[in-house]
Amino acid sequence: MQNSLFNKTLIVITLAISIAACSPKVIKDLSITDNQKDTVLIEKVDTVEKYKKPEKIKITFNDVRDSIYDENIHTVLLHKTGWIFSLPIIGINANETLTLSFDDFDPDIKKFKYSIQICDAYWQVLPMQTFQYIDGFSDDYIDDYKLSFNTLQKYNHYNLVFPKENMKITKSGNYLLKIFLEDINQPVIIKRFMVMENLVNIKSKVKDATLLNEKRYRQEIDFSILTHNFIIDNPSRNIIVKIFQNMRADNAIIDLKPRLVKGNELDYDYDEENVFNGGNEFRNFDVKSLKYNSERINNITYENGSNQVYLHNDLARPFKVYKSEEDINGKFAIKSDYTKDYETEADYTFVHFSLPFDIPTVEGNIYVYGNFTDWKLSEETRMKYNYKTRAYETSIYVKQGYYNYQYVLKRLNQSVLDETFIEGNHASTENDYFIFVYYRQPGELYDRLIGFQQINSINNRQ
Repeated sequence: MQNSLFNKTLIVITLAISIAACSPKVIKDLSITDNQKDTVLIEKVDTVEKYKKPEKIKITFNDVRDSIYDENIHTVLLHKTGWIFSLPIIGINANETLTLSFDDFDPDIKKFKYSIQICDAYWQVLPMQTFQYIDGFSDDYIDDYKLSFNTLQKYNHYNLVFPKENMKITKSGNYLLKIFLEDINQPVIIKRFMVMENLVNIKSKVKDATLLNEKRYRQEIDFSILTHNFIIDNPSRNIIVKIFQNMRADNAIIDLKPRLVKGNELDYDYDEENVFNGGNEFRNFDVKSLKYNSERINNITYENGSNQVYLHNDLARPFKVYKSEEDINGKFAIKSDYTKDYETEADYTFVHFSLPFDIPTVEGNIYVYGNFTDWKLSEETRMKYNYKTRAYETSIYVKQGYYNYQYVLKRLNQSVLDETFIEGNHASTENDYFIFVYYRQPGELYDRLIGFQQINSINNRQ
């Protein structure tokens, strides 16, 4: 009797272990080519992560990321005025402005306000009074808005061009743009931007990785900072350098120290500390028109009161030979064909993604990833395995336009995402790299952004 009971128990335990091994692990959810090239690509051819508004939000002295705190807010864009693909970075006293735009699905017209908050090089809010970095008012209203026209999804579109004469920024560095209604500590949107002083020169190049075992797969960013007549006290301690690939945050190289200091030149020619996976060219889909199927679209339908776009199946390509294709390095552009004003006449649609996979991976969760997801992970962008179709699937609600994306793997307890698991890894891939140089002058509370450079792995290759 005891042996029989023991055997039955052993069978149950073995069966449970087998099922767990075959099931995917559940993981809790936790960017430029030149203007002319990008514009040509778009002529040839949102959603960001959404959060339900918590009861109370307060900006604290912790790392702050771009965030949306109202589920009615969609397609939040921030860029240099006149250049939709630019980073949100302007020169101090350069008469340059940034443009913020967003859609609000709530039918009521709202009196949104905005304010600006200075941060350090690591995006921690600094305990400084507004008058210490702003000349003028501490906040103002957003008074430029338009109603959507002839769209299934009704929305109000808001625009803000800043800084204005009544709110001038007096210091370089990192800043938060906070959009709110009444209480500044309960924002509905937070977006990051930068103000730069051009005080140093950056001399840089991209090459295949120096280490032989990485040469075919990784890209190395070697550079030096020329300080000229700008005096830097203790550069190894007071200079902070950051390198971003296509403006992804998860794989950024943070706080790189100079390898050598040679007079007025800081040398960052490393072999291991400054390398990135080459990855692969971005995939794309074009929904500027919902009346015909573009290259990557299999079918367009109208279901449940919404537009539905079904993409062709995407295939995993980790072992495929590299193929050079034009892309916009993860970015996206809002645009609609046959309309006079795409800001208010572009509609929203569900875009359905499908990635065939024989069995679900136990490595982690797979996500759709790109600038249109704010380079972040969310439940909406997580691919769910469909056992009937034997594919990972998800649908994302976006505004009409042209989009780049990739599939990334999020492993358990790892912050750096793995794009090579689905996309492959090639040193020949075109990528944009961004180098930021910050300086904390002794006795100061903030980090000045004294240098910035954008380079391309093709145009600036050694």
